[in-house]
Amino acid sequence: MVLPVMHKVRHPLVFRDFAPGDDLVKGPFGLSEPAEDKTARDPDILFSPLAAFDRRGFRLGYGGGIYDATLSGLRATKPVAAIGVAYSCQEADRVPTETHDERLDYLMTERETIVPADIIG
Repeated sequence: MVLPVMHKVRHPLVFRDFAPGDDLVKGPFGLSEPAEDKTARDPDILFSPLAAFDRRGFRLGYGGGIYDATLSGLRATKPVAAIGVAYSCQEADRVPTETHDERLDYLMTERETIVPADIIG
């Protein structure tokens, strides 16, 4: 398992090894993260936080551009499944998108797992 490490806003995350029981350190943004001595690895599956989502597979993040930059970089090197994790009340008819926005492959809420319609098949 790997956990994200954030170095800069609008820059891709780095992912470092983590196992239950490992100590975490406070990163530059006050988040608990694996220490620098842990091996960095690229994930095959990425769980993404969000403020809102739509059934097209788009998400509205928290304004840092971190997950879009991360997904773009990872997807340039290999297939990566992106899963948005949300509550059903965060669903919008349509979230605003920009050209740099990365689509999610799945969305998981407490009520259902959503596969954007044009990705099925």
